[in-house]
Amino acid sequence: MKKDNVYEFFRRLEEREPEPKGELDYTNPYTLLVAVALSAQATDIGVNRATKGLFKVVATPQEMLNLGEDKLKQHIKTIGLFNTKAKNVIKAAQMLVDNFDGLVPKNREDLEKLNGVGRKTANVVLNMAFGQPTIAVDTHLFRVSNRTKMAPGKTPLAVELKLEKKIPKEFSLHAHHWLILHGRYICKARKPSCPICPVNDLCQFKGKTKLHN
Repeated sequence: MKKDNVYEFFRRLEEREPEPKGELDYTNPYTLLVAVALSAQATDIGVNRATKGLFKVVATPQEMLNLGEDKLKQHIKTIGLFNTKAKNVIKAAQMLVDNFDGLVPKNREDLEKLNGVGRKTANVVLNMAFGQPTIAVDTHLFRVSNRTKMAPGKTPLAVELKLEKKIPKEFSLHAHHWLILHGRYICKARKPSCPICPVNDLCQFKGKTKLHN
């Protein structure tokens, strides 16, 4: 996709939604970290349902340790892979207490040292909690980047690095939210809603859907 088209792509998405928000519920950087870690292979709606009660009693890594793994499992048992996720959340909480004074690190390298935290989770936390212009490549963003030919790549990292070079600075803070929401609600996996897509004319996807009579 040409530079001018990339700019227009984000200009239109910004016009539709100037302040896009992530759909996970959280109260501070730590609960955001927990919510994002729990969201792997789960829906945001499902995670929010599970953390509604959890975040009423847990707001810090120490409070998570006080709660303990067994009680944490009771809160998140409706989420896929909850046993593994509970272990990782507790281990990460211990690391935060032991190595970071109970505070969530503001850099990717330290975040990725935590159990259950990969590059995507780290990028989400850096963006949403600390206002850094990172790009968290989930399945929706990966699909949109490849379909539109804005930043085609075979891996999430390849897509992320291409987008970092292509996205105009003025759009960099919210870019990953716009792309994720676009993929979730318009550029859907099975049947994209191309006829109502605000950037249809800029997209280079060959399998565009059409309006049916």
